[in-house]
Amino acid sequence: MAWVYIVRGLIATTSAPLKNLERRIAEHRRGSNHTTRRFDGELILVATKQLWSMSEAGALETQLKRKKNPHLAILALKSKDNLTE
Repeated sequence: MAWVYIVRGLIATTSAPLKNLERRIAEHRRGSNHTTRRFDGELILVATKQLWSMSEAGALETQLKRKKNPHLAILALKSKDNLTE
């Protein structure tokens, strides 16, 4: 199992279980990740989706990043349907 998540302008993945997602968000808030250090610990978890594998999560992450519009990526991640480009 794996998670795809959106945190205020960042789309990323982590492995399951839920505690890994919580740990990863905490790491982002502490600034231990260079991509979220610029947010000064003020991170908002916008959307999450659990998938069966890291490869599936990675593919979805790539697909969401290609959308270039954060609002579309959020809507797509929250959607219950399969995502298509």
